[in-house]
Amino acid sequence: MIYTGSCYCKEITFQGVIDSPDNARTSLCHCNNCKKFFGGPYGTTTKFPSSGFRITSSTQPIVHEADNGSGVLLHREFCGKCGGPILEYGANAKGTSVYVMWGAWDEKGRKEMPPKGEFFTRLREEWLVPIAGLFQKKEIKE
Repeated sequence: MIYTGSCYCKEITFQGVIDSPDNARTSLCHCNNCKKFFGGPYGTTTKFPSSGFRITSSTQPIVHEADNGSGVLLHREFCGKCGGPILEYGANAKGTSVYVMWGAWDEKGRKEMPPKGEFFTRLREEWLVPIAGLFQKKEIKE
């Protein structure tokens, strides 16, 4: 299956190819790092095989790398024109997976790759409730 997406201004476009959307994992992350980057109560990304992901535009994203707060280098790519985020990955995922910003997928991808779980639920804002039917993890590894 082929999924497409872009940044907000569509200057950067991308494509993801995967056998089945079941092989991708969309999740909500309630960590403080995601709250800061996404500007909301959580971040939403789709774990996608890096071998099936590619930028299709001639414009390439800007890369930002920084410690994610736990000593791990986090790599994020976004559009230099509109600031729209494209993807991220940590050192452990480099070369195997990318975490595509769920909102950057076009409608088909958002529809066919809904969230399967929530991470860092111990940091979930008290006014949010767990989403029924999704796995709930207090930490990344539990």
